[in-house]
Amino acid sequence: MTQSTSVPASQQPGMNRISYLPVPDETQVPEGVRKLWGKAEANIGFVPNVFRAQAVNGEQFLAWWNYFNLLLNKEGYLTNAERELVAVVVSGVNRCLYCAISHGAALREFLGDPLKADAVAVNWRHADLTERERTLAAYAEKLTLHPAEVTAADLQPLREVGLDDHQIMELVQVIGMFNLTNRVSSALGFVPNAEYYRQGR
Repeated sequence: MTQSTSVPASQQPGMNRISYLPVPDETQVPEGVRKLWGKAEANIGFVPNVFRAQAVNGEQFLAWWNYFNLLLNKEGYLTNAERELVAVVVSGVNRCLYCAISHGAALREFLGDPLKADAVAVNWRHADLTERERTLAAYAEKLTLHPAEVTAADLQPLREVGLDDHQIMELVQVIGMFNLTNRVSSALGFVPNAEYYRQGR
């Protein structure tokens, strides 16, 4: 007789799974994670699934969030729209469902142009981008797909469209952050919140 084992709801099909791993509840995470979940609920009306799924290792999640938040949500050297553009290009190239959907939503809001943002999410070459935006997208794609081929010469097009050293450094960090986050999200099957599909439309 085969012994049956229970499968966590987070792994069962058709049961609102958001990750391949079991997702902790509020009693299983550090206080800092609970506070962040509460802040998200108050500010945007829901807790992003990535906040719940990554909290399996609460302190590591908080360390990731602090860096991610600094790069994407604080005042930086690139504009919010430029950082989200890069996020969507990298996520699209990596075919990361969670990040392409969630940051596609943010890009729609920052651009105020759902058609342009949706085109970026599918194939940035078919989007109505400025020369500067196209240069950012091309660099993000190359660094994502062919990092070993990137040389100092690849910085020249960035400088030609006006990027300074601070902006180049931030651009590289944002590209790196999304390659990391894409891989975590894809490896563990993170599912985007339904709210993202409606946001910015």
